[in-house]
Amino acid sequence: MPQEIAVRSRNSVAVILSLEAAAGAAGDYARASKSAATRRAYQADAANFAVWCQRHGLEPLPATVDTVAAYLAALATAGLKASTITRRCAGIRYIHRIAGVESPTSSESIKAVLSGIKRTIGTSVTRKAPATAETVRVIIAEMPTDLRGLRDRALLLIGFAGALRRSELVALDVADLEESPEGFHVRIRRSKTDQEGTGDFVSIPYGSRLLPIRALKDWLEASGITQGAVFRSIRRSGKVVDPERLSDRSVANIVKAHAEAVGLDPAVFSGHSLRAGFVTSALQAGADVLRVMDVTRHRQINTLRVYDRRAKAFKQHAGDAFL
Repeated sequence: MPQEIAVRSRNSVAVILSLEAAAGAAGDYARASKSAATRRAYQADAANFAVWCQRHGLEPLPATVDTVAAYLAALATAGLKASTITRRCAGIRYIHRIAGVESPTSSESIKAVLSGIKRTIGTSVTRKAPATAETVRVIIAEMPTDLRGLRDRALLLIGFAGALRRSELVALDVADLEESPEGFHVRIRRSKTDQEGTGDFVSIPYGSRLLPIRALKDWLEASGITQGAVFRSIRRSGKVVDPERLSDRSVANIVKAHAEAVGLDPAVFSGHSLRAGFVTSALQAGADVLRVMDVTRHRQINTLRVYDRRAKAFKQHAGDAFL
């Protein structure tokens, strides 16, 4: 092979390898466009769809419009909620796009099927009970004072006082805590509405009733945590697992366990109950909606309307004069 051709050949191979690497990187970035929790949900949905297709001798990827329509109808017949069916459809769309093939979910036929499912079975959302200030007060009054109890008290109170989402709560590091004369400024590095990690913060006052900052300091001092994850797993022996941070699912389990311990129904509580409880308590106390949004970091005031309506449902009721 002449030297010029050999060099050109080597360059071509290098270009091909570079393109393959770039394509792989592009795939990684495409997957990173969704949060880890969303990707896990989509992967689970895709696996469910694949199993269903295998059971019926159908191809899951690329799937046909008829296959997806039949699958969605089967989910509705099985009694799944409209919101779950819609998410399953989104999962199918996601895996097709990542695979670089056209998704059948964009067709008018699939849109019509989803619309028909929603009209038939309804789209009402089963809301979990808010853990209001009074509920939290009752819960923490009965909590043990061992290491696990100190951790759970701090987790519940910081989650409530900061109106934090589960993922935000377990993602906290010691470096995210900045003390001031009035309380702590807590850095939120990434959130549901900030997937690109621009960052934000929420201010939590020392307080005079629930005392969230004192609870946090008690936990950090007792656990010896000075850096890394704030909320960590604890072995049965009572030793903190370093550096293993709690999962967002653990937050829900902790809320449910302590609600049950004081005689409340754990089924109506979730990890979101802390955030919802702060909003409900603040609005019941007459806090300005915009000030509530400073804490919750909601971008649209309409999002808080459902909380505001429930919190003030019996204040100056239209029927007070005659009921």
